[in-house]
Amino acid sequence: MNEARLAALNIYPVKGCRGIALPEAEAAITGLCASASGAADREWMVVDADACFVTQRQFPRLALVDAAADGGTLRLSAPQGGSGVAPLAIPLARARTAAGQVQVWDSRVRGHDEGDTAAAWLTQFLGAEVRLVRFDREMRRQCNPEFAGDSGAHTMFSDGYPFLVAGQASLDDLNSRLSARGAAALPMNRFRPNIVLEGLDAFAEDHIDTIEAGGVILRLVKPCVRCQVTTTDQESTAAVGVEPLRTLGEYRMDERLGGVTFGMNAVVIAGAARTLVRGMSVRVEYRF
Repeated sequence: MNEARLAALNIYPVKGCRGIALPEAEAAITGLCASASGAADREWMVVDADACFVTQRQFPRLALVDAAADGGTLRLSAPQGGSGVAPLAIPLARARTAAGQVQVWDSRVRGHDEGDTAAAWLTQFLGAEVRLVRFDREMRRQCNPEFAGDSGAHTMFSDGYPFLVAGQASLDDLNSRLSARGAAALPMNRFRPNIVLEGLDAFAEDHIDTIEAGGVILRLVKPCVRCQVTTTDQESTAAVGVEPLRTLGEYRMDERLGGVTFGMNAVVIAGAARTLVRGMSVRVEYRF
């Protein structure tokens, strides 16, 4: 066993949009949830005309959309002049439309449409016909039991698992390799983790069985295979490049999973609904 520290807690209320750094968060079965507003990680999703999910893979400009949840409202905003409209405010507690079927990867789930105003706002910003939907909490989207086992883990609109855990030392290691080849260092937001751990060796998370903080126990169940989103600037331009996938491909290829990995997907196995606080000590148990 070993000890680390919770260096960051992040939620991404709208799949594909910017995240929110939180001082504390509830560790719900479905992922982190903002203690103050109740907004949850990947609770909203942008869909196309066929009700199929879209992300930065199709629309890198989603990286420029700020999502904030406070005062009982989900607020979306874009760079000055980006969308041509004022920031969008959606009441969190408003009456919901009947849930319709939407697609996220291989899952057919239900989502509540957030209305024509939200659809028009996003359509104008992205230049394509899209709509915004909110996950129907009356249903469960089960995680793959091949990795989640009999934990009963389920999630909302995440790619497949409710938590993504990454180590700061792993990013530091990557950035040292980027520097050696004359490439710029990258921030952690390229990897969009929910939990960032400090105090571990680089890529120690690959070998962790469980982490415990504040009575919450997470099991790390599957390496996260990384995609084009990691090559998209999350800060100001949404420009798509080649790093970090080019460099990660030299030493982080997982042949079994068919891609390069960075970070670990995780599920709650005890302490659901307890609160995690940034800076908390984390007790780490390894598989070996």
